Amino acid sequence: MPIPSAVCVEAPAKINLHLGVGPLRDDGYHELATVFQAVDLADEMTALPQPSGISLEMDSQGEQVPGRASDNLAVKAARALKKRYKVKQGVRLVISKEIPVAGGMAGGSADAAGALVACNAVWGLGCTHAELTELAADLGSDVPFSLHGGTALGASRGEVLTPVLATGEFTWVVATSFTTLSTPEVYATFDKMHAGRTVPAPKVPRALLAALRKGDQTALGQNLHNDLQKAAIALRPELDLLLEAGRDYAALGAMVSGSGPTCVFLARDNEHGLELAVGLSTTGLCRSARIARGPVPGARTTTIIP
Repeated sequence: MPIPSAVCVEAPAKINLHLGVGPLRDDGYHELATVFQAVDLADEMTALPQPSGISLEMDSQGEQVPGRASDNLAVKAARALKKRYKVKQGVRLVISKEIPVAGGMAGGSADAAGALVACNAVWGLGCTHAELTELAADLGSDVPFSLHGGTALGASRGEVLTPVLATGEFTWVVATSFTTLSTPEVYATFDKMHAGRTVPAPKVPRALLAALRKGDQTALGQNLHNDLQKAAIALRPELDLLLEAGRDYAALGAMVSGSGPTCVFLARDNEHGLELAVGLSTTGLCRSARIARGPVPGARTTTIIP
């Protein structure tokens, strides 16, 4: 089979419908019990073969990522795949970002998953999904789900996945913040807030799983939960005002996404989502508000150019 001259992959953002955070483990991670859902807010990754090396370009029209290219998770993913399978050829990665940077929606993990899928194709490796998932788990806790997509339970540090039945489509409004939040900083604040107290083992409530199974939007909205939300609000108090504004616009549920500061709101339908997005955009409390729908598949190839 001839090696393609370019491969384009779409990699979705995730939201945590439930994020239960347990005690700090000996390895420095917290035990998690979470429910992920992939939504159609996605980054696009294009991989083009080159004689050697791994280079990275960011589409200037999209979200910009600070820091060195060598520290980018997509580059680390390509490097790990190249090393594992002793690939001699290089690759040029071009990312068009739509997922908020440092926003609690696994944008970096999505890019890593996209790079694994794209490089697998452009190098003609033929790796299975299981083989890519094994590499993904070493790259970051959210990377396996970015490959998996859909709706899934996440255990351990989030990398152990079990598919969850979700009926129908859910409409979300994603409100991005003017600032970013560091995930380690949010977890450190969570630890300080629970200092001297026993943190129970996390578990996902049955009511939330039942709501997903039935496609019951009202019940899902009532059971959204994030143990990191108080820590994120402690660091960015304006997030509490944004969540309250969403409730004023009759959101079925409102919460900080992951470690924040992006906030997500569950809408009744597309029309209500538009009302929510417009309303939140006028508050001055968020940089943007846009509709996203889920669940959607994980990182997947959209275009192969021979």
